[in-house]
Amino acid sequence: MQSIIYYLTHPTKCLAAVLNRIGPILPDKLYLKLQFRARMGKKLNLKDPKTFNEKLQWLKLYDRKPEYTVMVDKYLVKKYVADKIGEEYIIPTIGVWDSADEIDFDKLPEQFVLKCNHNSGDVIICTDKSKLDIVETKEKLYKALKRDFYLAGREWPYKNVPRKIIAEKFMGGDSDEGLSDYKLMCFNGKVRCSFVCSERAEGLKVTFFDNDWMRLPFERHYPASNKEIAKPVNFSKMIELAEILSKDIPFVRVDFYEIKGKIYFGELTLYPGCGFEEFTPEEWDEKLGSWIIL
Repeated sequence: MQSIIYYLTHPTKCLAAVLNRIGPILPDKLYLKLQFRARMGKKLNLKDPKTFNEKLQWLKLYDRKPEYTVMVDKYLVKKYVADKIGEEYIIPTIGVWDSADEIDFDKLPEQFVLKCNHNSGDVIICTDKSKLDIVETKEKLYKALKRDFYLAGREWPYKNVPRKIIAEKFMGGDSDEGLSDYKLMCFNGKVRCSFVCSERAEGLKVTFFDNDWMRLPFERHYPASNKEIAKPVNFSKMIELAEILSKDIPFVRVDFYEIKGKIYFGELTLYPGCGFEEFTPEEWDEKLGSWIIL
């Protein structure tokens, strides 16, 4: 009875629960309209989108270039990026497999990173192979391979990515926090702002900066950090590389690491936060939206 009362008094939560059940059978456009209402609490305007979040939904539906599937594939994107900016920015790949059972852990180095190529977040960082629970690691990889990253937010480029597991060279960083990465937001081929994710162990902080590394006065879903975040030494070069990679694309986020003074490519993200993350103050949603020319 309590759950019924809760959903009756929280209609957007009720809608979200229903979508979890029937979402897979709904067409993309209807699903995104309902999901936007459930998660953002407002109607999705696709006829004349104004906000950043609205325009990301529009791009999911109407900007479908075949190369986007390569760009979100964490394995194939390495060659794509190397061809545009150079092999020296690519983190070396140690191995690639179709299933966890194919991995010969004896042949892997003492430190490495495992991830799937078709999703986000399911990363296994091994800093000492002698302490690695191989059975648990395989279970995590089985589960990650089954995860359909397209269905949850209808990020269509993920739909046709051939699912694989890749191992990469361990590049350093704390096993909990990971390496610091710098996320450059590119609007029609120009970097307009960037952000840094920090303090993951304490509670994720997301802090936005302009191109002069001055803090921007807004937050997006997560609070900004109160700590000082140093400007990367190679920030101007990152901007140059990001603008090469984002040429002729309405919006893409280009991520880089800076490791021992050297730049390494992280990933390309077409729909950050799936286009379902609120801004505070809210007017920044429309401001960033104005930077995307459809």
